[in-house]
Amino acid sequence: MARLLLGVSGGIAAYKAVETARLAVKAGHAVRVIQTPASKRFVGVASFEGITGAPVLSGEFEPDPARGSYPGEPLGERAPISHLALVERAELFLIAPASANTIAKLSSGQADNLLTTAALVAVCPLLVAPAMNNRMYLHPATQANLALLAQRGVTVVPPGEGELASYGERGIGRLAEPADLLAACEAALAPGSWAGIRVLVTAGGTREPIDAVRYIGNRSSGRMGFALAAEAAARGAEVTVIAANVALQAPPGIKVQEVGTAAELKDECEHRFDDCDVLLMSAAVADFRPAAPAQAKLKKDSGPPAIELEPTADVLAGLAARRRSGQVIVGFAAEHGEGAVEYGLGKLQRKGLDAVVVNDVSQPGIGFDAADNEVTILTRDGRVGRVPRTGKHEVARKVLDEVERLRSLEELDGAA
Repeated sequence: MARLLLGVSGGIAAYKAVETARLAVKAGHAVRVIQTPASKRFVGVASFEGITGAPVLSGEFEPDPARGSYPGEPLGERAPISHLALVERAELFLIAPASANTIAKLSSGQADNLLTTAALVAVCPLLVAPAMNNRMYLHPATQANLALLAQRGVTVVPPGEGELASYGERGIGRLAEPADLLAACEAALAPGSWAGIRVLVTAGGTREPIDAVRYIGNRSSGRMGFALAAEAAARGAEVTVIAANVALQAPPGIKVQEVGTAAELKDECEHRFDDCDVLLMSAAVADFRPAAPAQAKLKKDSGPPAIELEPTADVLAGLAARRRSGQVIVGFAAEHGEGAVEYGLGKLQRKGLDAVVVNDVSQPGIGFDAADNEVTILTRDGRVGRVPRTGKHEVARKVLDEVERLRSLEELDGAA
């Protein structure tokens, strides 16, 4: 997903900014927060730091312990200029609530605090969500300031109408609801470059039954697959996930079909493959299964059972063999130790794939059921892209960037 910078100015509506940050993190975005000194009278930095997992900055000369990085990213090598680094890496800057005073500063180009300074150097989409008393909002000066910001390309998220902070007062000026603020951010972020593209993702790990209660499985959590799905959806694609035993909450706007075994995953993939343009096969599919699973629970007092295994079908190879022109197929190879990249290259060539994403799960803190990953992306045209340890959402961006390039190659080949 995206790196969101949230600017919070003074006003009682600052409590809604906390919920906005929570929803954004829940949706998979990496969030950093800048607070004006006045906003800390309403909401403390601890609330935002607890939700985002990152330090909050307020002063222009305040050092950033995270060195300009966003959650899920490694620390920068040097201490940056805070007001430049945070917004330079941001993919969107939302100011919510934006007080009348902050809006006036933004419209006149003032830079007298960290928030307004960051806004002045922002090249990413800038959204401003006003929140104030209705008389302040309707004042000609405020309306002129908002109109000027809109002319400069700033997206103004209009306030709602209803009860205001002052007891007994009603009118326009209520900060937009957190869910609406997040929706406005995601609408501004969506590049639309993948509009009309149908993406099929497999996620999680299959479980092959031994008896009525036991199974052969693996530790795949589905985090990587869901990160891929969320990134594809953010780019405007129509996304379906075939989820094998995944306990995570699905990203919004994504269709999920749950399966359990390798056979069930194979059936779903075969049913949906012809209609997809991109297949991201990140699920860990069992290579073997018990040949004759017991229908009841095997009893311990009967002694250790002899379990005969048989191979499962190679789902990915079967799909690649029946691909139509224009489809892009990406496999994933979770390897252990030395020779991981070489094995991934063999898988790429043997199965006729467009790309293989290789990760060495022997490394601590990455791979199965972890927030981070470190991968090597191998492609059919000989590119080798190494992604150093980072959050899985950032890995997903890199993978989909490569898919976008491969799709462009397919279009060039088709036009030749």
